[in-house]
Amino acid sequence: MNKSELVEQMAKAGGISKATAEKALAGALDGITKALKKGDKVTLVGFGTFSVTKRAARQGRNPQTGKPITIKARKVARFKAGSKLSDAVK
Repeated sequence: MNKSELVEQMAKAGGISKATAEKALAGALDGITKALKKGDKVTLVGFGTFSVTKRAARQGRNPQTGKPITIKARKVARFKAGSKLSDAVK
C-alpha cells in the first residue's frame, strides 16, 4: 500500500474527501516527526511506539574497495509494533 491508497482508504472509512484525508495524514506524520526530532516517544496504544535511539559509531567496509571505514554515530527512528498490530499480522 502506498500513500495515495492509504489516503483513499482513510477517506472512505471516515466519510470525508480525499483532500481532507490527505491533510489529516500529513498532519499526523508531521506531528510524529516533530515529536521524534525533540527526542520524545510517540505511542499509539495497540498500534505501536515510535522512538529515537542512538546508534554507536562502528567500523565498516567500503564494498567497492574493501577498505575499512568508520561509520559515524547517529540517531535513528525505531518502531515497535503494539500487541493488536502484532496479533493482526499473525
